[in-house]
Amino acid sequence: MAVIHRTTLQPTKLELLTAWLPSRPWYHGGAGGPRLARAGGFRLDDPKGEVGIEFMVVTDSSGAGPAACLVPLTYRGAPLDGAEHALVGTTEHGVLGRRWVYDACHDPVAVAELAALIEGRAQAQAQGVSDTPDREVVRAYTDQAPVPADFTAVEDTEEHTALSAPDGTVLRVLRTPEPAPDGSPLPEPGASGHVAGAWELPDGTRVRGLLCVLRTAPAA
Repeated sequence: MAVIHRTTLQPTKLELLTAWLPSRPWYHGGAGGPRLARAGGFRLDDPKGEVGIEFMVVTDSSGAGPAACLVPLTYRGAPLDGAEHALVGTTEHGVLGRRWVYDACHDPVAVAELAALIEGRAQAQAQGVSDTPDREVVRAYTDQAPVPADFTAVEDTEEHTALSAPDGTVLRVLRTPEPAPDGSPLPEPGASGHVAGAWELPDGTRVRGLLCVLRTAPAA
């Protein structure tokens, strides 16, 4: 299990995201740059214990109204080969030293663990407490075949990042998650799997919504 260190980050995660988010097609903030607050999310464990994996939800109050963004991140002790385009930035960790922070949709370790979460082989972990499952994160998968682990990010739209597996399975990371009207996120029609989680609105209201949706390839 990943150990959560009570220490400093320079720059902080929110400072890194403030500089990076405006370059994303799914970011819809107002003029003057993001005004971010941490709102929720969860962690996943790298089986080898080398890569930190966090699915962070932040709220941005720079636009007409507060908007949520889902920002999956990985934290590495060395650069990830071939992922320069996905680098969010570097930060100095008070215990671990320099960390390279990546958009986790382009990190194969994170993508494989997200697939394992959807299938039920991995457990979402609390963001701020070591060795503690996050019971607010729910997942479902209805197919019999294993979920592919080798997805590649192929498209960023105004709402999501699409990842594709060689067999045609598509995983969408919903970058602009919306609260479920009744607090009970439902899978999209035709979806074979999903992940839902919780986050907090600026007024303190706790909401739930879909974070990721999986569509498996049609049977041949």
